[in-house]
Amino acid sequence: MTVPGFTDHRSAPNGVEIAFSQGGSGPALLLLHGFPQTRAMWTDIAPELAKTHRVICPDLRGYGQSGKPQDVAAYAFREMARDMTALMSELGHPTFDLVGHDRGARVAHRLALDAPDRLRSVTLMDIIPTHTLLADLRADVAQAYYHWFFLAQPEPFPDTMIGHDPDAFYHACLLGWGGAKLTDFDASLLDHYRLAWRDPDTIRGMCNDYRAALSHDFADDTADLGARIACPTLILYGADGAMARAYDVPATWVPKCTRMQSATIPGGHFFPDTAPDATLSDLTAFLQAQTFIFP
Repeated sequence: MTVPGFTDHRSAPNGVEIAFSQGGSGPALLLLHGFPQTRAMWTDIAPELAKTHRVICPDLRGYGQSGKPQDVAAYAFREMARDMTALMSELGHPTFDLVGHDRGARVAHRLALDAPDRLRSVTLMDIIPTHTLLADLRADVAQAYYHWFFLAQPEPFPDTMIGHDPDAFYHACLLGWGGAKLTDFDASLLDHYRLAWRDPDTIRGMCNDYRAALSHDFADDTADLGARIACPTLILYGADGAMARAYDVPATWVPKCTRMQSATIPGGHFFPDTAPDATLSDLTAFLQAQTFIFP
């Protein structure tokens, strides 16, 4: 599945092949999906944004149709962020707006710290800072986000267990973190996600993403503990999601940002899938403000 009205492409600007779709015209806008999805999650959002922006939707390395390196270090958010800055340079976009959900939001946070001159704005969807979550892990958070520590176990333990019934495991992920039902998701998108996550290489790639969070990303974030996002930042989070239940989500981001605003979206963690209209409304208003400031 491709994003409706978009064209599909492949490139390897940072040494790993990245599959992406693009469409529209105007200021460049990069959309990053999360776990356990692919770029198809933007199907109901990207075409509307493409009316005012040049929209690029890639699969993160390890996910979907993008390359899946063997080495865990290759899945550090810093390397994923380099994929994206290199891709946007190759496409002729020295600056761009950036939106990320879940793992894509964590890549976006790292990109904002490592390449602040590239971003006009950044939107982070339904995460708290990685360091905040891991440095002071609470029992309720560990229970809700158990997958962080299951997936991070050495290969091939989680890979093998998931491989016995990928749909059962990943359905449980989609239905957690906010109490969604499978019927809340578009049936054709679910079919696309299933096709992707049944691939053993994708299972390994997604596990490596979480392995890298513990082995690499936590150290990177510790080194940058006082760093702040320089560009305008929008924090969106699910009103009924696991993070909203456990944290004052905007408060976790105040010390990480210089200019921040926040809003809740109805539903749980996967609100870009389950509440695309509400997501689009808040996102469009924020992006329009950036376009006014940076024509």
